[in-house]
Amino acid sequence: MEAGHVFAEDVRDAMVANRQMARSMNVEIYSRRLETFRVSETISSRPGIPPKSYGVYLQNRRCEYRRFETLHYPCVHAVAACAKVNLNVEQYVDDMYTLECTLRVWENEFPVLPNLSTWEVPPMTFELLPNRGLCRNPRVRLQSTRTRNEMDIRENSDDKRCVLCRLSGHSRNKCLHRNYHVGQ
Repeated sequence: MEAGHVFAEDVRDAMVANRQMARSMNVEIYSRRLETFRVSETISSRPGIPPKSYGVYLQNRRCEYRRFETLHYPCVHAVAACAKVNLNVEQYVDDMYTLECTLRVWENEFPVLPNLSTWEVPPMTFELLPNRGLCRNPRVRLQSTRTRNEMDIRENSDDKRCVLCRLSGHSRNKCLHRNYHVGQ
């Protein structure tokens, strides 16, 4: 504050960057009385995507880019609109970013905490017990909650087949060719 700064450092830096970027924008005045503008980007910041244009409504402190009303200080499009009609951009910065407001937050005194050993802690009046009905039993196989449909129904001709010999009627455990395949 002694150096003459009004706003917090982050906002000042953002406003400087916005002023530099605003020089490359085209501004059309829709209504000087209502402070309504159409701001077009001349250089696309995103390669391969054409430049866009945004509506700026200074009376409502709004921009279609949505950064103005989100951060409560003018975005690059609002800065470009203010520069077009020689308005002071700083009037649109919210008061919460002023250094005076920041100092008011920290002007309250915090009480000194007493020694931890002197704290009065009330005894527990009840005991917390877990609900055993909600616990999962790890020895029980989980039930499927999937809804079955016609896709899940097997045709009668598709009996289970052995993985090793591809014959039906038995599994890999009881396959006659098991030793033969294991030896390979």
